Parts: sequence; C-alpha cells; structure tokens
Amino acid sequence: MKSDIEDILLSRTAGGHVAVVELNRPAVLNALSTRLVEALTDVMSHVADDSDVRAVVLLGNGDRAFCVGADLKERNSLDDNGFRTQRVAFRAAFDSVRALPQPAIAAVHGFALGGGLELALSCDIVVADDNSVVGLPEVTLGLVPGGGGTQMALRRLGPGRAADVVFSGRRIDATEALSLGLVDRLVPAGSARTAAVELAEQIAGNSPVAVRAAKRALRDGWSLPYDEAMDVEDVAWRTAAFSADRKEGIAAFNEKRRPQWPAPTSSDGSD
Repeated sequence: MKSDIEDILLSRTAGGHVAVVELNRPAVLNALSTRLVEALTDVMSHVADDSDVRAVVLLGNGDRAFCVGADLKERNSLDDNGFRTQRVAFRAAFDSVRALPQPAIAAVHGFALGGGLELALSCDIVVADDNSVVGLPEVTLGLVPGGGGTQMALRRLGPGRAADVVFSGRRIDATEALSLGLVDRLVPAGSARTAAVELAEQIAGNSPVAVRAAKRALRDGWSLPYDEAMDVEDVAWRTAAFSADRKEGIAAFNEKRRPQWPAPTSSDGSD
C-alpha cells in the first residue's frame, strides 16, 4: 500500500499488518500546512477502514524533527477567516488520529513541538529517541494548544505538571519528558522508527479483535466513573470472548502453535 499524496507517505511493513504514516515535509521540519493536515485526515480515514491493518506507526521524514507544529509562514498570511477555516482542517486531522480503531504508535525523533507533540500524544504510545526535544510553545506565540494539547497533557500529567508545561511553553528534553509522562519509551538516538515498528509488529501479532476491543475500553472508560468504566470493560471483554479469535487463541495455545487469526467480521465488533 503506497500513497501518492506528496506531503504524506503511506506504506506497509513487510509483515503486511502495520501501516506506516510518514509526515513528508523534511525541508521545513515537517511543519503542518493546511494541505498536509487535510492529506493526513484522508490517509487516517483510509487506514481506519482497512481491516487488514492491525497497528499504525506515525513518524516524520528527515533527520531533524518529527514535527515542529504549524507552518507559521503559512499562518502569517492568514486573516481571521483564514484561521477559522484552517482550524476546522487541523482539528479534523488530530481527531482522525485519535479515532483510529487500531493502536497507533508515534516514533519521535528530534523536535516534536506544538502541533507536532499534539500529534504524537494523539497516538496511544509515544516512542522517542533519547535526544528528542518536546514542548507546547503556543502561549509564546499568543495561542493556546488547539490539537488536544491542553486536555491530553492534563490527562497524562495531572493538573500541576500540565500547567507547568502549557503555561511556560518551555522545551523539554527526552529524559524529563519520560519522567513527566509525555513520552512512554525512550530508545537510543536514531532508533525510534525501528523500535516503534517492532512494537507495532508485536501488537499486530495479537488478536485484532481483542486489541481493538481493549483500545475502546481504554479510550472510552478513561473519563468515566469507576462503575461505568467497568461496564465499558465488560463490553470489550464480551466482544473478544465470544469471537472466533478467542477460539483460535486458546486452540493455538493448547496446540503449541502460533495463532492464525481469522479475518474480522462486523459481528465481532472489530469495525
């Protein structure tokens, strides 16, 4: 699977079940233009509808940055109406990443700033090179993080640390980002892509029905009271437990072989 969209590259790993989505504006450190975010929305919608894709890796092309956020040269030319129009496109792009039914892994290297960090945090897991630099500098430009940054920082970091990161707009090195919870795994410089793909392949080897159901339980139960969240988990458990994947998984375990997961169907709740 290859995309012909210039600003986004879409491919599959050799195993066939991992989609790799690559921001492709390395000359401007993968800055987010209106055209790029519109392309990203289209690609993510395509990936979401592909039942053969079991995990997604999001990364940036070039040596210097995952993504430095919005293209400020483009924004300098926008009037208020232009900002409002662009806002719709940007929000749709971030929403398309968060709405993926498959687990998504961000492979961060170099800079991940502003909308770049928000894109990474829109994924389920953030794998970062140990020399990466992240931050939400929007307030230094007279803006507020608008790609989910305030809410994702609040949920990942708690109110005090989120306030520190958002109000200061400071840049944060990889070690502190890991301790805060802005990234989930640190790997040696230059290896984030490889590590993220390896993790995605590991996830893709598991039951696609169970993994998708588990993602829904994590996502939908996050902000609910405990009892309601447990009901969300029960729905996820039932989706997996009464699927063909459960039968195959237990049979494969007892027969000491690798499971051969059946193709998902609408009846197993994997769509």
